[in-house]
Amino acid sequence: MFLTAGCGSVTARAPAPPAPTVHVSPAFDGRNARTDRGLVVRARGGTLGTVLAYAEGRPVPGRLDTARTTWRSDWALRPGTEHTVTATATRPGAPSTVAMGRFRTRTPQRTFRVVSAVPLPGETVGVGMPVILTFDSPVRDKAAVERALEVRAERPVEGAWRWVGDTRAIYRTKEFWPARQRVTVVAHLAGVRSAPGVYGTADHSLSFTVGRAQTSTVDTRTHQMTVRRDSRVVQRMAISAGMATTREYTTTSGVHLTMDKGNPVRMISPGRSKGDPGYYDLLIDHAVRISDSGEYVHAKDNVWAQGRVNVSHGCVNARPDQAAWFYAGSLRGDPVTITGTDRELEWDNGWGYWQLPWEEWLEGSALRPPAPAVGTPAQPLPQR
Repeated sequence: MFLTAGCGSVTARAPAPPAPTVHVSPAFDGRNARTDRGLVVRARGGTLGTVLAYAEGRPVPGRLDTARTTWRSDWALRPGTEHTVTATATRPGAPSTVAMGRFRTRTPQRTFRVVSAVPLPGETVGVGMPVILTFDSPVRDKAAVERALEVRAERPVEGAWRWVGDTRAIYRTKEFWPARQRVTVVAHLAGVRSAPGVYGTADHSLSFTVGRAQTSTVDTRTHQMTVRRDSRVVQRMAISAGMATTREYTTTSGVHLTMDKGNPVRMISPGRSKGDPGYYDLLIDHAVRISDSGEYVHAKDNVWAQGRVNVSHGCVNARPDQAAWFYAGSLRGDPVTITGTDRELEWDNGWGYWQLPWEEWLEGSALRPPAPAVGTPAQPLPQR
């Protein structure tokens, strides 16, 4: 008797792919984590689903990259704070991975902060208004601090920061602000390293409103000033400008911004003492300052000269009733463009920032790479 065995096929089941891994930096359970590098969550062998990060109960803002493999916090981490992270990674055919943990950031020994800011919170300003932040200690890592400065506008326009020394950063738009909108500035300084061993511990924020678009032009040759609001002429004023017998008595030509105002303002002749020729010490009504070199648009009763001849010490004189009108309607940051003299307004004289062409303004940004030397590739900005 013969026995036969039947043959059959056996299909081996392919092994399931390994589950993805999740890496979190700073590492879980750390008690002295760096703040300036932010929080980074990466998936290996899969993609990230959800990432939930909190700093003592407050959400840590961040975003996924396009490949959904890396999540980065938008800003540095708050110092001296416990952070919790929950991250999920998935891969088709593999079980999901959930990483949960916590770490605490270090507390800095030396700190820095914004000590003053322009505009004031809640202020309504003109369309040329800059944002000026002054810090209480020298900033060595300007790029790190500049990356932490955020400007949000309801009607955004291109703008950039420029550093003036080690303690001041100024934001200017490429074109004037669109009128009638709200702007918010946030300095996300908490955890930012400004210099070796120096960190921010708190953010600084302010909001202001851009008002109507008022622009003024002054022609010192025709002795006329024209004021426009939203492109409509609302006032024409006969004026008298600087007599130009000396440099200090020459009105500067260029784009000025109104900086502040007073009624009255005490004006004293520069570089002269009482009894010297040309000395004066006067209280001037309805004075609107437009530079740091003593220039104002103000009231003066020398109506015989206004519209005819320049006789002032450098200011723009106007008829008292018209000067009072200009004073009452002026906001800080209103542009006043003066032409017709041989003395140019310096860009750093008051708020003469519009005197710099845009490309020159950008050269003062710490985030604008300098032109590389011949044969040297440009260095990319460091990633957070």
